[in-house]
Amino acid sequence: MLIVADENIPLLDQFFEEIGTIRRVSGRTMTSADVRDADVLLVRSVTRVDRQLLEDSRVKFVGTATIGTDHVDVAWLESQGIAFACAPGCNAASVVDYVLSVLSVYAEKRAMEGWTDLSVGIVGAGNVGRRLATRLDKLGFDIKVNDPPREAEEPDEGFDSLEDALGCDVVTLHTPLTRYGNHPTRHLMNAERLRRLNPSQLLINTSRGGVVDCEALSSRLADADAPQVVLDVWEGEPQVSAELASRVWLMTPHIAGYSLEGKVGGTEMIYQSLCHFLGLPVRKKSGQFMADPALSKLSFTSSANARDAAQLAIRACYDVRRDDSRFRRWVLELPEGERAAAFDAMRRDYPVRREFSSTKIQLKGGAKELQQVFKALEFKLKL
Repeated sequence: MLIVADENIPLLDQFFEEIGTIRRVSGRTMTSADVRDADVLLVRSVTRVDRQLLEDSRVKFVGTATIGTDHVDVAWLESQGIAFACAPGCNAASVVDYVLSVLSVYAEKRAMEGWTDLSVGIVGAGNVGRRLATRLDKLGFDIKVNDPPREAEEPDEGFDSLEDALGCDVVTLHTPLTRYGNHPTRHLMNAERLRRLNPSQLLINTSRGGVVDCEALSSRLADADAPQVVLDVWEGEPQVSAELASRVWLMTPHIAGYSLEGKVGGTEMIYQSLCHFLGLPVRKKSGQFMADPALSKLSFTSSANARDAAQLAIRACYDVRRDDSRFRRWVLELPEGERAAAFDAMRRDYPVRREFSSTKIQLKGGAKELQQVFKALEFKLKL
């Protein structure tokens, strides 16, 4: 059995070498010739999987190690009898950690006494949005959650209008990229909605670049009353507009979900799906391949201020400003023709990042407020 796989999917050998022969190819430049003789295709979000790629191939199973599926023509695969699997929720915790790091830094930027004084509008309540809402609610944030498709299915869940979500201090986007249907999300943040945001607001996009009209955003950010913006995803990536990049507050190269747990979890989920498809036993789990985190424990006494302790722990695990600094230098200093390669290189060579849950928090004296905060942040607690 031949397995053609994106070369940047982690732990390919560890999970799949006993199932078949692995051929690694570039996900960004994958062609029909690369997959024609494959039985199994494993991809990430950078590969468009459709008739053009797979027609006349012998592929019978496609797996994407991502939560999103907008790069896959699922209907065409189904019409051809090709099995499909994705990895829903695999990196949800990683994206939530990213947003929390942003909120921590933003509250400090605004010299706020407490970061929970920020109201947060969450647009999209899938795996990431729901998990973010749960953590923020436990921390005491005022949140508004908007998700029209889920509201239609769950009318009693108390969802908020898009207008209410867009009125919050922070607006964070967690929708799939859709072009059709009753609630398309492409250019959801269009010129009109971007004009409604004011200088005291922050817009975060970790979903898909096309959810924001980036040309309109660049124009809006040139205004004196523009909002602050954090972009992890970019319309047209791996190409990134230097003009837009120079105007956003924080910028990263589509790595919000790039924790080690998130990446390995995606591989594990498609491995499990392939095993079920082939009728094989599931013998391997991601925990077998996870090394100890570089930062294993932080200690606080009962005299620690809960807000300060939380911000210290968040930034010790992940400080978004480090990724911003590295990416900003590459995008703004490199010639336009070299930026796309630099974008992919940053993702390929991204340093190991662990989720909050990999770090133990030791509380000496065990102040109740400290316990509640670190539980809400999903750190491990040692009392």
